[in-house]
Amino acid sequence: MILHQIETKAREMIEEEQLKNLQNTIQHVQKNVKFYQEKLHELGLDSEDIQTLDDVRKLPFTTKKDLRGHYPFGLFAVPQDEIVRLHASSGTSGKSTVVGYTKRDIQSWTEIVARAIATAGGKPGDILHNAYGYGLFTGGLGLHYGGEELGTTVVPVSGGNTDRQIEIIQDFKPALICSTPSYALNIAERMVERGIDPSKTSLKYGIFGAEPWSEEMRKTLEAAFGIKACDIYGLSEVIGPGVSMECHEAQSGLHVAEDHFLVEVIDPYTLEPVPDGEDGELVFTSLKKEALPIIRYRTGDISSITRETCRCGRTTTRMGRVKGRIDDMIIVRGVNVFPSEIEHHLLQIPELVPHYQLHLHRKTSLDEVELHVEMTEELSHLTSNDHNHPSLISLQSEIKERIKSFCLITVDVKVHPPKGIERSQGKAVRVVDKRIEKQLH
Repeated sequence: MILHQIETKAREMIEEEQLKNLQNTIQHVQKNVKFYQEKLHELGLDSEDIQTLDDVRKLPFTTKKDLRGHYPFGLFAVPQDEIVRLHASSGTSGKSTVVGYTKRDIQSWTEIVARAIATAGGKPGDILHNAYGYGLFTGGLGLHYGGEELGTTVVPVSGGNTDRQIEIIQDFKPALICSTPSYALNIAERMVERGIDPSKTSLKYGIFGAEPWSEEMRKTLEAAFGIKACDIYGLSEVIGPGVSMECHEAQSGLHVAEDHFLVEVIDPYTLEPVPDGEDGELVFTSLKKEALPIIRYRTGDISSITRETCRCGRTTTRMGRVKGRIDDMIIVRGVNVFPSEIEHHLLQIPELVPHYQLHLHRKTSLDEVELHVEMTEELSHLTSNDHNHPSLISLQSEIKERIKSFCLITVDVKVHPPKGIERSQGKAVRVVDKRIEKQLH
């Protein structure tokens, strides 16, 4: 196992380096980004006021709204002729958030992702099957360049065309697969349909991210493919995939690339820091970015951090698995719940396959949740899809009771036949808000 120097440094040395880079970043934005110039001026701050890492709390937050408000290039800190790459979000809920990279930014990102792939078990000479989408989405190109930097042989399959993916896995014999967890599940399921045992392929490791997923989903993927499945985290506003990566040795939290990013966890309502180990909203500050340095970016993702040394030997701060996004949190009659929490309990029921959706409805003045799940082929044969079959009625009752007991919400359960829930070709759609559809009509 080869570790990067930063990954095993003493905490004091890591933090000393972070402070120096934080001060440099403040100087950079104060000189080159009007948005931050004005924010810092309002607060009466400059880089000399940042004397400890805790002083980061004096700095203003940045939000997705700020990026959209300065669309497309208003937060860039270098001239246009120094920008060598642009990426952007899909913009499904408003204007896209656009991010730019200098040549050095691309080199930094490439190095970060190479380290991430190695953390997950990848090594030079491995073939890497990259099923993340290419294009403006950062996933595909992020893993591509990182894989090449590490010395793997990258197969740029991108997403979709599942039968072709299977053919390539069988013919090229990759050791690594990179995709969203829901799409990997789709590939495994299609293999079984075609009479192929996913666990008998050449795959040894999986790098899965871009959507929240549960520990039970990990177990499902590992059992299906016979692999080690590790979580990767990133977001384009901060740099892209590789901000943190789970190690294959411990699989106990995602190691943050702390030479490039400073992580905080705050209460999303009070905006105050929460203690290590407690859930809150992840906030990142970039420490070395040139084109789009970002200060205290509120990600909207819910997680926790620990600074304890990992069993793998790394000393870098670890994030817990992301439970979900603040805007994905469902509030039902005063109870907060994330889709990943529901997934955790659904995947413990053997009569269900790992595909589900939550449909939100508003009847009278109250919100109601309809939980759509899918039965296994075995149960389908047993019940002949008779909705009044005792086994299906019993299954519905078990699901309702389990969700009520552990998630504290009442759901109306709809059990679908096999393939009754649409499959993901990328990010899975877990929540369908029918309340919005009703308002539009």
